[in-house]
Amino acid sequence: MTALQFTLYVPGDSWVHRLDPVSKMLITVVGLACTFLLPGHLAPALLLAASLALLATAGVLRRTAAVFAGVALIAVTFFVVQGLVYAGNETPALTLGPVTFYREGLLLGLRLTLRLYNILASSLILILTTRPSDLVESLMRRGLPARFGYVIIAVLQIIPTMVEASNRITDAQRSRGMETEGSLWVRLRAFIPLMGPLVTSSLIATEERALALEVRGFASNRRPTFLNEESIPGYAWPVRIAALAVLLLGIAGRVVLS
Repeated sequence: MTALQFTLYVPGDSWVHRLDPVSKMLITVVGLACTFLLPGHLAPALLLAASLALLATAGVLRRTAAVFAGVALIAVTFFVVQGLVYAGNETPALTLGPVTFYREGLLLGLRLTLRLYNILASSLILILTTRPSDLVESLMRRGLPARFGYVIIAVLQIIPTMVEASNRITDAQRSRGMETEGSLWVRLRAFIPLMGPLVTSSLIATEERALALEVRGFASNRRPTFLNEESIPGYAWPVRIAALAVLLLGIAGRVVLS
């Protein structure tokens, strides 16, 4: 089993994959900043379209669609709650039986939804096209302490690792005759026995990882060396300049329109 199975990284050879991690992190940071800087609905929609275009050229749009579908319920909640109870509601827009949705609340729900999907899209540009190890190594080359690097890679890997451990434990329990599939009640009964081994294995893995890091001089204050040379493509600097230009335009737009 390879390390790639424990991350959300999607292997590829697109120009986005070949871009260095620092440049992709800058794109993500600019996208997140512009998510809250850009007013109205048109500008955030254009930002989302630009992020989706980047993800499409990287060949990871299908994985992005799965993530977007997973949070669709939250987006629907924005529209329902704001359309009904937003304090600034005045203009009825849609009536379904005894329930009336208002234009102001629906527009606010749309703005919140665009923010949610912009945050996801900007983050996925980095997460889906960058190996966590490459990201941390690139940051450590620029002076990031090893402890912070470990925190970053642990955060990026925690969900895939937990899912993999859960699947492994479920397969082991199923091989011993435990029912894990069927009705909702059957699945709930199988969930409780799953939690014990999952928590225990996580604690053991944490201890083993801590011992392995100490053996390898994790706590040393000496500057580490790296096995591989850093590769930065020639188009990295134009990409960085373009990202900073977008950020400046976002700031200017916010100042002018506020």
